[in-house]
Amino acid sequence: MSGLRKAKKYDWKDSNMALFGTDVEKGVKKDSANEEKAWHGCGQKVGLKIWRINKFKIEDWPEEDYGKFFEGDSYIVLNTYKKSEDNEALYYDLHFWIGRYSTQDEYGTAAYKTVELDTFLDDKPVQHREVQAHESKLFKSYFKSMTTMKGGADTGFKRVPIEAYVPRLLRFQKTGRKIVMTELAKKRENLNEGDVFILDLGNQLVQWNGSSCNQMEKYEAAQEMNRLKTSRLNKGDIQTRIYEQGDLSEGHRFYQHFDKEDDDDNDENDDDDDQEELEGGLNLVKVSDEDGSIGMEEVPVDERALSPSDVYLIHKKEQLYVWCGLDASIDERRNAFSYAHNYLQSKNCPYLGITVCTQGEEPSDFKENVDLPIAA
Repeated sequence: MSGLRKAKKYDWKDSNMALFGTDVEKGVKKDSANEEKAWHGCGQKVGLKIWRINKFKIEDWPEEDYGKFFEGDSYIVLNTYKKSEDNEALYYDLHFWIGRYSTQDEYGTAAYKTVELDTFLDDKPVQHREVQAHESKLFKSYFKSMTTMKGGADTGFKRVPIEAYVPRLLRFQKTGRKIVMTELAKKRENLNEGDVFILDLGNQLVQWNGSSCNQMEKYEAAQEMNRLKTSRLNKGDIQTRIYEQGDLSEGHRFYQHFDKEDDDDNDENDDDDDQEELEGGLNLVKVSDEDGSIGMEEVPVDERALSPSDVYLIHKKEQLYVWCGLDASIDERRNAFSYAHNYLQSKNCPYLGITVCTQGEEPSDFKENVDLPIAA
């Protein structure tokens, strides 16, 4: 008799980004980008568009599920906007999001397809890499709330009969101004007094309010519980309850639904790494092929200036920027992301966000965080 198997946590962060810098990656031209049907019509009007990577293919993500992500998947998110009502020009922020159980193949495909979409949009977007639980403020601002669910491309938001339902535990946690919903292992020790939880048993939905939780968390949990009930095939038979932590005794039946076996593979922060201290709060690394072969070297503190003929990795606290000078070579620009990925590995902080921008098109947060002169 075969048992249930844990999801494997793929070490995509250790990937060598094999698609980048190869003949395959160099083939991402305008013509090939035009052949991807998923890109047709995108970027023509203000709004958000999301695609999911499914077996090397791009599939539309339903609008009703925007803000919901599976930790076994990778996604591409395009935000099209205007800087002002008087300006008809369109601008783009292009993100790819990597779930903690996303495979190296999915990671590579998401990065590759992001470059392809950037090419389709004439290199106008500012590109960003987002990692689950380490998303940028900009990325989180697109959604009223964010939901991270277990499973992947084969899971989907499908309606299932109650007898086939697998119980789950959902946490609602205020992060900044957003409420983030995350599926956790159904273990008693995952409950805490500062958050709100929903124990979803299929035919029962139980909301548990931690003694120190806030009203926003309670409200969002109640809204989600109502959405879950409405989505069930037999919604008229679904029971809902709300408990306050302080009102339940230690032996209350609510706690009897939790798994008793230890599971060391579900600690949300078990793969976080300690970031090295940065000298002066900033590291500057030049990516250049000036000597005939592309490589990177750290720029001394007293020589920090950005040359338009090169590409730079600018590491500032919780963010890594890739700045591409207007006169940088094609190879420097093409390989910059791969070098950014490898740099974060070497600095023991592989989960930081990566933002790629071009000279003169730097995003507002770059201008706020980076104060470096441009060499003549």
